Amino acid sequence: MNATNKKTDIKIVKSVNKNVRSSTKKLKPILKSIVGKKVDIAIRDLSFSDKRISKDVKKTISSAVANAENNYQYDIDKLIVKEAYCGKQVVMKRFRARAKGRASAIMKPYSNLTIILTEKIKQKDSHGPKS
Repeated sequence: MNATNKKTDIKIVKSVNKNVRSSTKKLKPILKSIVGKKVDIAIRDLSFSDKRISKDVKKTISSAVANAENNYQYDIDKLIVKEAYCGKQVVMKRFRARAKGRASAIMKPYSNLTIILTEKIKQKDSHGPKS
């Protein structure tokens, strides 16, 4: 009975950004760098990132923070990035004209971006400080 109550007590907020114009290969390193960080630190790191796609990731995190504040009345200062992952979406196929009447393919991949935030709760030391 107690274990099920603990699962419902976990506060999570989710924000999904569909059709992000980037491949998952380029998104994954950025997402790995922000997982486990506080929200304000993650937004700061993305602001100073030189990657083009970091602006879309920052926008998605800001959306998740707004969802947490408006829909669930969570404290923004306690929010951390619990999960951040991406998945494949459609691939636009284009071609480029080449020599001798040939064509080469240009693949323009899209991705789905999901950010999950949670409130950090202080864990109490049940054994007390060691001395």
